[in-house]
Order: sequence, then C-alpha cells, then structure tokens
Amino acid sequence: QVHLVESGGRLVQAGESLTLTCIYAGHTYDTYAMAWFRQAPGKEREFVGAINWSGLGTYYGDFVKGRFNISRDTAKSALYLQMNNLEPEDTAAYYCAARSGRLISTSISEYDDWGQGTQVTVSS
Repeated sequence: QVHLVESGGRLVQAGESLTLTCIYAGHTYDTYAMAWFRQAPGKEREFVGAINWSGLGTYYGDFVKGRFNISRDTAKSALYLQMNNLEPEDTAAYYCAARSGRLISTSISEYDDWGQGTQVTVSS
C-alpha cells in the first residue's frame, strides 16, 4: 500500500547541505503534484515545499528563504529535496507526499499518499 519511500536523512552540521530522495512505486504519481512536509518533535507537521505534475512549478514555505529546491525526475520515479545552509531549526522528520490533483497545495489534508519519513538532524 505504501508507495513512497524517503531516504537521505542523516546528522549534519549547521551550514551543510543535504539532498533527500523520495522514490515512488510505478508511474501513477507522474501526473500528481508532490510535496515535502516536515515534523519536529512536539510540533505540528508543516509544509516545506511542493512541485506540480510537470515539474515546472514549485512553491515553498516561508521559512525556506531560498535555501531549498524541489525537483522531480519521472524517468526515475523520484522526487528530490535539495537543502542548503541547514540550520538546527531544520531538524525534523521529512515526509514526501503525493496528491491526485496536478496543482500544488500547501494543505496536509489534500495529499493522498505519504511516505514513512526520513530523519534530518542538524547540529549547531
């Protein structure tokens, strides 16, 4: 049932870069908008960024401030989150999600499928 698998999370130091990958099963998600969310301990899950079905449109949460970039490669059935200049406040479990609509949404409730998450820890 789970069709999204994240990887790439690890412990890094502040200022470093990290790329997360989400591999999805099959090609159903090729026409889906996809997104990254994150959840820190004791906090609600929050929107990080999303990409539309074509890969030509992206949108990010305000806290990103140009540090992150989302991309997708349908040939590899993959979604990526490139994170630069990481801060301790970026420490969280990161989740990829897919929605059957082609357009971007920032709302958790509009995403149909979720991965299990990958942990990113940023030390100061």
